[in-house]
Parts: sequence; structure tokens; C-alpha cells
Amino acid sequence: MSYIGRVSVEELQRGSKELAVLLAELPAGLRILVDLERLEAMDIGCAKIVGKMMEVMEHHGMDLIVRVIPDPTKDIGFNIISRFHYRSNQRVMTCKTMSEAGALLAL
Repeated sequence: MSYIGRVSVEELQRGSKELAVLLAELPAGLRILVDLERLEAMDIGCAKIVGKMMEVMEHHGMDLIVRVIPDPTKDIGFNIISRFHYRSNQRVMTCKTMSEAGALLAL
């Protein structure tokens, strides 16, 4: 998942629908890569949608979440949202670069 530029509620709603369709085609045990390198801003209303997307991914059986957040000021609260929307202890790792993320994901 990649967030680029300024993300609106409408864009994220479309993306969340696409996510549900894609997950239905994939097996459980997914490793999720979340790329925030090119994120400029996200509407505050997106937090609720991000939380629902987290719940959908957890329900599908994700195994690992790797977030690329080069600038800590661009962490839009994923860690806080995670605490409310992941029931189990999900393995979540944060990296500063895609190279680091690739190594964690064994790419």
C-alpha cells in the first residue's frame, strides 16, 4: 500500500474497497508493505477508514506489517490506530527506507 501526496477521504474509501477485493483473491499469511515515503498529508477523516482497513487485513490473516516512514513527522498515527483496530499482537516493523523494508520482507 502506498500513500502519495495529499490523501482525501474519498480516495481512501475507493482504496479500501479495492483492498477488500484484492484480499479475497490472496491466501492468508500476508506480509503487508505500507509506503509513506511520498505522503504529504492525509485528511483527519481518513483515520476511521485506515482503522477499518487494518481490521480487514487482520481478519484476512496477515502475518507481518512493514511500514516505511522516512520522516517520523509523517507517521500519521498508525501506531495509535493499530492499538484500537488490531485484536492480536501483530508483528509491525517501521523502517526509514524501502531498502530496509525489502530486507525485512526478504525481497
